[in-house]
Parts: sequence; structure tokens; C-alpha cells
Amino acid sequence: MRVVVTGGAGFIGSHFVRQVVTGAYPSLAGAHVVVLDRFTYAGRMANLAPLSGHSSLTVMEGDVCDDPLAARLLCGADLVVHCAAETHVDRSVRDSSPFVRTNVVGTETLLRAATEAGVGRFVHVSTDEVYGSIAQGTWTEDTPLRPSSPYSASKASADLLALSYHRTHGLPVCVTRGSNTYGPYQYPEKLIPRFVTRILDGEKVPLYGDGRNRRDWLHVDDHCRGIALAAEHGRPGEIYHIGGGTELSNRSLTALLLAHLDADWSAVECVPDRPGHDFRYALDISKATAELGYRPRVPFEEGLADTVRWYTRNRVVWQPAQEPGSPDCRR
Repeated sequence: MRVVVTGGAGFIGSHFVRQVVTGAYPSLAGAHVVVLDRFTYAGRMANLAPLSGHSSLTVMEGDVCDDPLAARLLCGADLVVHCAAETHVDRSVRDSSPFVRTNVVGTETLLRAATEAGVGRFVHVSTDEVYGSIAQGTWTEDTPLRPSSPYSASKASADLLALSYHRTHGLPVCVTRGSNTYGPYQYPEKLIPRFVTRILDGEKVPLYGDGRNRRDWLHVDDHCRGIALAAEHGRPGEIYHIGGGTELSNRSLTALLLAHLDADWSAVECVPDRPGHDFRYALDISKATAELGYRPRVPFEEGLADTVRWYTRNRVVWQPAQEPGSPDCRR
């Protein structure tokens, strides 16, 4: 089996690749994995270093918007897992053009190439942010899309393109929408790694507004297992929610991180809220449970402790990623 993972040197993509190559998913056992990544700031070879020299892995540097490359790469592919995306909301507020290019044009390029190549399965990895904000209750897969940021709007557009390629061209596409994902190897612009690395460096951490914004937290191991289950059991043309089941306010999460790092609230700086900041996200995962057999397995406290421990012990991996002037994540 030949599996192509776009964005396979990024946070979620690299975890999926490491799991496939090391045999974590029986349905993908023995697969040869081809990673396509442009190696921008968040896609790094360090994320694939544990697999260095492995015979079941090929890494290619390239752009998902490159038509000839996409055509060559997807020829003979049995499965495409499309993780490549610009993902940071704050960056999209400052400049949305890279998000439209990569997330929309890049997705269409891959969908077209996959259709022409007759790819057996295409899993498009998306986000709960496409729904906007929900005051109470949970979203189902049929909830209308109301994205708030250029980032989430670009992902919503990509989702609709993916589903249209199934309806129009018969491409066997599934869309997964995951909640806020955390874990080792995440680029330190997102909330958890940003807070942990700043505290480790003795710097203050920025908290948007009053910190009441709420998110559902999902360990990367659970997220990637959900993607693998969608690849194995998902019905073409369907959407599946991959949630973590732990809803916390940003303020509550900050308190947990401070406790894990033996820090106090003097390390926190409250800053003005972000434009269009969604208040709450919450996914109904009953469809993924019923059809895919998905349930989150990693207890949040355990996953958070392991993540803090990883950043504490692996400064050599994440410190080169700390860019001067890089945007704070207060998501």
C-alpha cells in the first residue's frame, strides 16, 4: 500500500506518519509512506527524525499547489491523507493570502490530481473552527458552516471542495473535523506549547481578554487514530467529528499549565482580545463513534503532563523554532 501524507512534517501529519511507519494502525500495516511538505516554518525534518533512514518512508519537499508534482506524486497512491495547511488564526488575521493559496488552491490541486490518478481513498483533515462559535450544546456534522476568521473560512472552503469532488467526480473523499489538538512536536505558536516554552524561558504568557473562551482539547494520538479509522471505515462523501471530550476555558487551562510548571499567575499577561475571537467550540462525536468505532483514549491530565514533560526534556527540538517576533498564540 502506498500512502501519501501532505504536510507530513507538520504537527499532526508527522505524528500520523510516525504511527503508520511504526505499525500502530493494523489497517495500514506494511504501507510505504510518502511525505510531501513545503518545509515552511511549522513543517520540520526534526518532526520526522525518529524515522530517519526507515525504508518505509520517503520524504519529498514540494508545494501542494504544484500541479505536475501533485500528478506525479498521487499516481499509484492508494490513500491520501491531506494535512497540509496554514493553520494559525493570528497569522491569518494579519495576512490571509497564504491561507487561501495553500488551504483552498492547494486542496483543489490535490483533489484534481487524485481524481485523475484514481486514488482509492482521500481523507481531508479539517477543523471544528469551520462552524464558528456555539454558546451551548454541540455541533453535528450537518451544522451550517459559519467561519469567523480567514483561517477557518479557508478550511471551510476546502471542505466544500473536497465534498464536491465526491459528488461530482466520485472521488472517495472523507472529511474529518478535529477539535483543538495538542501534544509533542507542536510548533510553539499554539496555546499549549507557546505557554510551556515561554514559561520555561522565564517569559510571560499572553492570555486573551478574560480567558473565558472555551475549547475542547484532543490529544494528537487520538486525533491521528481517528484519521486512520476514517481512512479504514469512513463512508465516501461523509464528515466525521474527532473530538477529545475535555472542555476547558483558556483560563482553566492556563492554571493547569502553571501548576505543571511550578509557576504562578505573575507569569500571565492579560492582553486585548483577538478580532472575531470565537467563544466556544464543541463537537458531537456520536457519528464517529457509531460508524468508525472512535472514542478518545488519552486522559487529558495524563496527555497534558506528558506534553509538558516532552517540551521540558526536548529543548533542542523546539528552541530552534522560536522565531523572533513570531505571533503569540492566545487561542
